[in-house]
Amino acid sequence: MPGGDARQAARTVVNELGALPFLPELPARGPGADMIGRSLGLLVDMYAHVEPSGWRFSDRPGRDSRRAASWLREDLDALEEFTQGHAGPLKVQAVGPWTLAAAVERRNGEAALSDPGACRDVAASLTEGLLGHLADVRRRVPGAEVVLQLDEPSLPAVLAGRVRTASGYRTYRAPDRSVAEAALRAVVEAVGVPVVLHCCAPDVPFALLRRAGATGLSFDFSLLTERDDDELGEAVEAGTALFAGVVPATDAALSDPAGSVGGVRALWRRLGLAPGLLGESVVVTPACGLAGASPRYAGAALEHAVRAARSLVDNPE
Repeated sequence: MPGGDARQAARTVVNELGALPFLPELPARGPGADMIGRSLGLLVDMYAHVEPSGWRFSDRPGRDSRRAASWLREDLDALEEFTQGHAGPLKVQAVGPWTLAAAVERRNGEAALSDPGACRDVAASLTEGLLGHLADVRRRVPGAEVVLQLDEPSLPAVLAGRVRTASGYRTYRAPDRSVAEAALRAVVEAVGVPVVLHCCAPDVPFALLRRAGATGLSFDFSLLTERDDDELGEAVEAGTALFAGVVPATDAALSDPAGSVGGVRALWRRLGLAPGLLGESVVVTPACGLAGASPRYAGAALEHAVRAARSLVDNPE
């Protein structure tokens, strides 16, 4: 979400999304509030600090680690305040292990992705940190049915060997797809809550994410191609929810809500799926995070997503 006011963001989210509120992230506050920094703050016995080139692992916690933990506490306090009495789904987000490994440097300046052992350590530490984080959320909001979203925007580049080294002249070797899948599956199975795997990049590996145990698949709908049809159809038939990012993530003129989901209806017809499944299978979302939007637009986009979703239920055809 845009801005730096945790209480205002929590109020907006809860007011607009009463059926599926989420814990806002406010990266405009600076390092530690960004998606990478926040997830690094969740790690257990692994620490990081900010260098001019980005986040880098450290031997011990420092100012940047403490700041990340402080921002998260502030956000949780605000969410707790506005979800008193809430009963039902509540979504929290963290960066997945592969995007984290691609984004954070080891002490030699190369990404953790360059070292299979470092990748395993990141995934294990993240899993342990998530377990503590989810327990804290359940303690603060006892009626919550917590849903975890793992953000993996870099996963397609990781799998394709497109992540560049520190020099920029080479790329890191792609991990075996079975290794990538197993690492994700280990996190998903360990946390013990429904997990939505989010990727707003092109070439989302839908089948891999589903085999890893995803309850839901979240993506930028505008980046789909007909090559994705079979995997999406199989996902729906297997009961996997589709979090369809159809609402622009930055300020734009919002069309009629029913028009925003016209592409979803067209996909359904192309797949030959029963229209009645739309209301059960699709969650309407912004295409990606709203941090680059104005505060006014962010609230309007969330409201628009709710109205668009309702139109799918009321008029699936």
